[in-house]
Amino acid sequence: MAIIFRDAQVKDIEALVHLLKILFSIETDFKIDPKRQRRGLVQMVGGCGKHRCVKVAAADGDVVAMGTAQTLISTAQGGVVVLVEDVVVATAWRGQGIGAGIMASLETWALARGATRLQLLADRTNFAALDFYDRIGWLPTRMICLRRKPKHPAHSRHAALF
Repeated sequence: MAIIFRDAQVKDIEALVHLLKILFSIETDFKIDPKRQRRGLVQMVGGCGKHRCVKVAAADGDVVAMGTAQTLISTAQGGVVVLVEDVVVATAWRGQGIGAGIMASLETWALARGATRLQLLADRTNFAALDFYDRIGWLPTRMICLRRKPKHPAHSRHAALF
């Protein structure tokens, strides 16, 4: 069966929501919330595709894998870098090179936008994903990810700055 790598379309969103459910059941930092994931996917799939993309792998028209990418400007690199997220392959389709194909299609997209670096975050307990990224040439860094939900500016001690 031939696997086709392509840009996601609006008609794929429900399949993508299902794939994110698989991913977020592994990554404990994220909550499965189909309504929220659907809203994010609509934003990612919509638009011109210049600064963001969703790539899928389809087998006989069924979406079996996905990955997303968004451009950022890096002062360290002095230009465009790409953040890769949401890389997931349906369980029955793993081990067949589909994940590597998704990553290659995201890298091709990034290079077409002049990206000098690709970066991603991975759950430190998702050993299968970490092994996969290692096998395809991704290197760990000394950086860690920190996050925070923004407070309403009126309640911030820095509100006067905004």
